[in-house]
Amino acid sequence: MFIDRLELWLAATNTYVVAPEKDGPAVVVDAPPDPDRLVSLLETHRLHPVALLVTHGHIDHAGGAGALVARTAVTAYIHPDDDYLTYHPVQQLRRLFGYVPPGAYEPPDRFQPLKDGLALDLAGLGFRILATPGHTPGHCCFYLPDEGILFSGDQLFAGSIGRTDLPGGDHDTLMRSMDEQVLPLDDGVSVLPGHGPSTTIGRERRTNPFLVGRR
Repeated sequence: MFIDRLELWLAATNTYVVAPEKDGPAVVVDAPPDPDRLVSLLETHRLHPVALLVTHGHIDHAGGAGALVARTAVTAYIHPDDDYLTYHPVQQLRRLFGYVPPGAYEPPDRFQPLKDGLALDLAGLGFRILATPGHTPGHCCFYLPDEGILFSGDQLFAGSIGRTDLPGGDHDTLMRSMDEQVLPLDDGVSVLPGHGPSTTIGRERRTNPFLVGRR
């Protein structure tokens, strides 16, 4: 399997391209508002995106979805509980940063809906959708059980967890999602988060100050 990552936009958000191999179909995980660099990454590896999986509706993860769909005809997916976060990107930018950086932030005409437990066969890869509300109401993680990889979005980071002080966030809900969906995974599962370096479930279980002692 092939995976590459770029840190994009103001929030240094990780976007991932995932494929069985180069020069074929691929899946994109999250689309920050920097479609030029994301498309360039795909072209560098001769990848043809068939799906965009969006972990949640915050602008730094979903703001480039509309542009990516327009340029590649990729099918975009998001949980319906986060649809509302994609409707008003300018207001979200002003709330987060106090101004509106230049860019095209409009969402695609339509997202395909995600739901907990959904199995998706995309580009020859078997994804399982884990609904993990808390950071946002519709936040999802994307699990590749055969490969032992979890794309954790803003649910879990190396040494930290997602913030819950933005509208729609709730700390107790996030921790319940952690207990029910994330921590039951095997220690050896690789965690590829929405920001920062990769880690493993076992490392976070042992060392993450928010998780030590929970399981």
